[in-house]
Amino acid sequence: MSVTLIIILVLALVFDYINGFHDAANSIATVVSTKVLTPFQAVMWAALFNFVAFFIFKDHGVANTIAKTVKEEFITLPVIMAGLIASIGWNLVTWWFGIPSSSSHTLIGGFAGAAIAHAGLASVNPEPIIKTVSFIVLAPFIGMVMAFIISLWFIYSFRKGPLPKLISLGILTVVYIFLSQVMETDPTKVKNLYTNPLLNVVMDGHNFKWILLGFILTAMSIFTMFLGSLNTARSTLYLKRFQLISSAAFSIGHGGNDAQKVMGIITAALICSHQITKFSEMPNWVPLPCYSAIALGTMSGGSRIIKTMGTRITKVTPFEGVAAETAGAITLFLTENLKIPVSTTHTITGAIIGVGATKRLSAVRWGVTINILWAWILTIPISGMLAGAVFYLLNLFIK
Repeated sequence: MSVTLIIILVLALVFDYINGFHDAANSIATVVSTKVLTPFQAVMWAALFNFVAFFIFKDHGVANTIAKTVKEEFITLPVIMAGLIASIGWNLVTWWFGIPSSSSHTLIGGFAGAAIAHAGLASVNPEPIIKTVSFIVLAPFIGMVMAFIISLWFIYSFRKGPLPKLISLGILTVVYIFLSQVMETDPTKVKNLYTNPLLNVVMDGHNFKWILLGFILTAMSIFTMFLGSLNTARSTLYLKRFQLISSAAFSIGHGGNDAQKVMGIITAALICSHQITKFSEMPNWVPLPCYSAIALGTMSGGSRIIKTMGTRITKVTPFEGVAAETAGAITLFLTENLKIPVSTTHTITGAIIGVGATKRLSAVRWGVTINILWAWILTIPISGMLAGAVFYLLNLFIK
């Protein structure tokens, strides 16, 4: 293993660690702003479930998409190194100024920008780039719509009468039918789910993530049946407990989505250096340090961005926190299933806007939101330009 490859592996894990503390605010902003957990408790909670994602996400589809951002014949070690250095630099700048930009798009922009500096536009695969860029809009939009619907569901459930209960029963029925279809794909693994839950997580994470979401929606449906009979204090207490579950689910989605991006870069470096010949030969040791690094990064916190995400966009209450985090988790699980690398920052921002919009459009501080949108738009091109500049410098010393 060459010295250059070892440096790239270290830089990749450094990026993963920075990604963790840069994006920690995504996972904990709502749970901290609603005072369900203290900042210290929240980062420990989020870090734990970032790592739990290691046992759930096993197909590594997002990692494969990242690895294919640049055509294989144009990937060199200097290209990968330049992309990582530029990504680390932009992440640190946006973290310092409290801008909730996307670590995912920073990495993709850096990787693609360095490749373009190396071999021109023909070096970039358009398909993964188009998918990623389209979900700059779609991911927050899906999160916003999902959060809006879940918020309205909770708001309506506070009313007395049979109709809110019938709505919750209808959602329970849909969840049951969906889970039945998911688990029917392999009856032996359904049996394992009940006899050996941990084994099922390791062997069949693809199904387990949907089972996890089904459990959350089932618990929410049962809870909403009784919301109309609870006073404000008791409903708030139960919603705060639910927020622990919803924030855990979002942290699992965050870990599963973001750790895979670094796995993709590391695998591309291993292919480039002829350690392996194709993506499917990714060594078993690659995922564990990636999930560990992002979890450790999350434990380091992200207090500079928490204020923007948790209070400056809109004021968040416990039930809105549950709605935003559940919507974010659903969006992340869905896009991971589609093998599309999305920004957890964009997803939770859209969800927070969605819950704010249920009160009234003026409840969302659109000035702050527009500033965030500018950061989203500029992240990929700026990262790409930085990576191109770094590549030219590195190319003087590394061939």
